[in-house]
Amino acid sequence: MSTPKNFLWYELMTSDTGAAAGFYSHVVGWKTGDGGTPRNPYTLFLVEDQGIGGMMELPKEACDQGATPGWVGYIGVDDVDEEVKNVQQAGGRLLREPDDVPGILRFAVVADPAGAAFVIFKGEGGPMSQPAPGTQGTVGWHELNGGDVGTAFAFYSRLFGWTKDQAMDMGNGEVYQLFAAGGEAVGAMMKRQDKNAGPHWLFYFCVDDIDAAMARIGEKGGSVTSGPHQVPGDAWIIQALDPQGASFALVGARR
Repeated sequence: MSTPKNFLWYELMTSDTGAAAGFYSHVVGWKTGDGGTPRNPYTLFLVEDQGIGGMMELPKEACDQGATPGWVGYIGVDDVDEEVKNVQQAGGRLLREPDDVPGILRFAVVADPAGAAFVIFKGEGGPMSQPAPGTQGTVGWHELNGGDVGTAFAFYSRLFGWTKDQAMDMGNGEVYQLFAAGGEAVGAMMKRQDKNAGPHWLFYFCVDDIDAAMARIGEKGGSVTSGPHQVPGDAWIIQALDPQGASFALVGARR
């Protein structure tokens, strides 16, 4: 059995990269760096000088077609083209054909059976080093707001080797199914509650003090949409929107 695959990179597509850089640096504590080329600007989000994600401007043609700012996660795979076939065979869809960022990675944009989008990729620089889990600015939780949980879990488990952890009863026959990718639980799947939002992945960024982070969101023009709520492990979570309308979440202690 091969090693389970996991999310390794997080990317924000937004309508105002300058404002978004200032917002997330203030709220989450990221530093920013230049990872682009003259023809393709790209901002890196850094934790302890280690890249954990990036940001680029939504293309005008995408906005014209109704695209809105949002986050997408990248899952590392061994062979992008082969994985595209696996995604389709498992009931998912190809949203963007495999393509190359020369010298950096090969990638494809895909969606699970319910329509939640994510990216599969293979970098050209070998294994990616990651900051220690729980470090401020890293992603502490991955939450799928999708369709039927059983169908979703079967899809991701088949492709990436994820395994079930605890299942929490949400009432009305619905569950919050935790999953692991070769260790402790790293996220959960549930049937989406907000029918105004399509199926999507929501990423929880780690902060040291959830109340202080909430205040910083307001200072930079964002809004808290849910929380704070206490979760197991003596942590607290909130869900929020950045000033451009992208959904994100935070997890941290209450000091």
